[in-house]
Amino acid sequence: MNANLKEFPLAETVEPCGYIDPHALRELWFHTGTACNLACPFCLEGSRPGDGRLDRISLHHAKPFIDEAVGLGVEQFSFTGGEPFIVRDFVNILRYASSFRPCLVLTNGTDPVLKRLTQIEMLRAQAHPVSFRISIDWPDRLRHDSGRGTGSYDKAWAALAALNERGFHVSVARQIDADEDGRRTESQFRMLFAQHGLPRDTTVVGFPDFLTPGSHPSVPLVTEHCMTAYHTEQSRRQFMCAFSKMVVRIDGRMRVYACTLVDDDESYDLGGTLTESMDERIYLRHHRCYSCFALGASCSEIGRR
Repeated sequence: MNANLKEFPLAETVEPCGYIDPHALRELWFHTGTACNLACPFCLEGSRPGDGRLDRISLHHAKPFIDEAVGLGVEQFSFTGGEPFIVRDFVNILRYASSFRPCLVLTNGTDPVLKRLTQIEMLRAQAHPVSFRISIDWPDRLRHDSGRGTGSYDKAWAALAALNERGFHVSVARQIDADEDGRRTESQFRMLFAQHGLPRDTTVVGFPDFLTPGSHPSVPLVTEHCMTAYHTEQSRRQFMCAFSKMVVRIDGRMRVYACTLVDDDESYDLGGTLTESMDERIYLRHHRCYSCFALGASCSEIGRR
């Protein structure tokens, strides 16, 4: 079992799998493809240069889903990869999406961002804000660069500072160590924010080790009992699969998946349109579902700011 997943007291008898019945579409995620300029060994998407597990998207691919989501009352568009900014059409996608709703972009903050700052700056004129979450795994240069490559740490901080100076909201994604002193780590990040001219209360989103795609660690089953004994109707609505979907392009087809964390399992493919996906019950059988249950892990920033 993943050392970052703490044990919860679960039902001893075999019970039906726990599930979430989606109640709304507040946030729509787009996966821009698993190709990336970096090759981090711990990447939960298995991304690396030239990777094609998930195909790159263009505005042509994204536009119908953006339009459909607006009709369904979506509140925010969010984008992940791979590295979104290696996608040639990505700024055009952001320009179109941010004409309707606020947008959030997950990025490694290295060369693809730094080289497109002029294009990115033009997005300040959009009707809705575009925000950026940049990955800084650890508040330590050597440890961060050991996974992402020499110089990645300094580039990520440079991108954070440059985007902040241009008036964009920024946040940080970090990794969570098993049995870490979370307060100490958060304090280290706060000091680094001050050193780089960022607000000390910049949002930090921590993630456990989700393992690489196709992994099958042994974790307890999240049962119906788990979801009723340890969660209320209100807390169940905080699970991302209750209020979000993710659009991916795989084998040339655009598909809607239940969550940003389950695109390695085709059983979470909910269909070819958002509308048909909305009534699908989501069973919490993926090992990353257990991370959400046990640790409260979430990719979303809705409600964090």
